[in-house]
Amino acid sequence: MTRRALLGAFAATTIAAAPTFSNAAGFLRGGGDVRRLRMYSGRTGERIDMIYWIDGKYLKDAVKEINHFMRDWRNGQVKSIDLRTLDIMAAAHNLLDADEPYMLLSGYRSPQTNAALRARSKGVAKNSLHMKGQAADLRLNSRSVRQIARAAASCRAGGVGSYSRSNFVHMDCGAVRSWGR
Repeated sequence: MTRRALLGAFAATTIAAAPTFSNAAGFLRGGGDVRRLRMYSGRTGERIDMIYWIDGKYLKDAVKEINHFMRDWRNGQVKSIDLRTLDIMAAAHNLLDADEPYMLLSGYRSPQTNAALRARSKGVAKNSLHMKGQAADLRLNSRSVRQIARAAASCRAGGVGSYSRSNFVHMDCGAVRSWGR
């Protein structure tokens, strides 16, 4: 079976799963044989196309690379990104059937970075899940904020914030909730 066929099977499985909050973890685990993240950073110019999970196992080196990619680009600090957040991101991307990689706007944020952003904007949470490595702000030029948010919310596995004016979606592995438009 080709890699493309495996990814197609993953997408088909996620669409057919019709998840609910009570089985969200099972939905994400039952998504197929491969999980992959494709992203780029406009801030650093870096790109990543990484299979990080195969046959029920997270690939330690791949996850380590993703952690580095999602670092606080302002000061270079790296934190382990919660695997549940990676799974939500991958599942939403597959549901969108997009060839385009995510643009990562914000992954991990150090407390110093979060405080600086909070001083400039009312929209930055004091206890942001970004500081715990449990959130990501993402964009796809080929999909609307609404489409991305609906895909992420359909996983029923964390928080989804829609920021239409800024053209991005926040995904996290915290409590199931949604905000914005």
